[in-house]
Amino acid sequence: MGDDWAGPAVAAARRGDEAAFGRLVERFRPELTLHCYRMLGSLDDAEDTVQDVFLQAWRGLAGFKGRASARTWLYRITTHACLARRARDRRRHRLLSANATGGAVLPVVMTVPWLQACPDDLIDRAASSDPDPASTLVARETIELAVIAALQHLPGRQRAVFLLKDVVGWPAHRCATELGLTLPAVNSALQRARSGLRHHLGGTRDRWPAHPGTTPAERALARRYIAAIQTVDDAAIAALLHDTVVVTHQPGAGGNQAAHPLCYTGRTTVIDAWAPALHSPRPVHLRLLEARANRQPAVASYARLPGTAEHRAFGLSLLRVHHDRITEITNLTPGQLAAFGLPPGFS
Repeated sequence: MGDDWAGPAVAAARRGDEAAFGRLVERFRPELTLHCYRMLGSLDDAEDTVQDVFLQAWRGLAGFKGRASARTWLYRITTHACLARRARDRRRHRLLSANATGGAVLPVVMTVPWLQACPDDLIDRAASSDPDPASTLVARETIELAVIAALQHLPGRQRAVFLLKDVVGWPAHRCATELGLTLPAVNSALQRARSGLRHHLGGTRDRWPAHPGTTPAERALARRYIAAIQTVDDAAIAALLHDTVVVTHQPGAGGNQAAHPLCYTGRTTVIDAWAPALHSPRPVHLRLLEARANRQPAVASYARLPGTAEHRAFGLSLLRVHHDRITEITNLTPGQLAAFGLPPGFS
């Protein structure tokens, strides 16, 4: 998928053949969207940025000299577009401190207020377009939600160097050339990025499984979790949770109407926190659907409030599983369920 096919496609596009240009860039849309998602932490922003990149590429096609592959050329445009977008959004996108709530220390996934999940379908499509089957482009270790959040804490140049070098697979000299840096600057940025990720991820990286996606056992556990919630079986719910399970809610997710994230820890605390909604005289009726996000088990939830007839989107929960127990439940807002092919509600 390199120069052997890009040359004729670029030549045709230069002659004004928009269809040829469309075929050229569309092959890269999934992996470029995934790159933007890692750079920006938001799938919505990633999709918008890729559209801007394709427009820039069309306008700048005359400047493509063929010294590198079309893939490299597009990654360069995309990376600079992401850096520019983050610079523009700096005031709107403010990271939170791990101690922002004044209570329990927030996991890194809750320190990025704009954080969104990524459907596994997009990751699968990126895998099919990746020319290197051994690449880390779609590896679970680089797409889990905690990693995406930790990346947002890195300075832009460090984030770009880390992704292009350690994920996309560029050699250091290519990173230097395409980012306008010296080779020593690239090596320094890479070392600082790796150190920064270790700091923000803490010891969690040791628990990452070395496989590319959710296992059958994890999917089965997610289905048991869904059944336990829908049947309001406290004992079954508790049996699935680790002693020190951590549950977090973005503002607006899972009933959290506060202006800051919620975080609570421990199996008993979780069961007690969920009891009012599940066991009140007029309980909230929940319907849960299995989903696939960030190579983690995920659950989309819909709630029917007392006195209403329709289940409305309530949240998207990503589960982290370790030794057949759920160790983390990250509840995100339901606004992006359409990206997972899920409805906004149903009767």
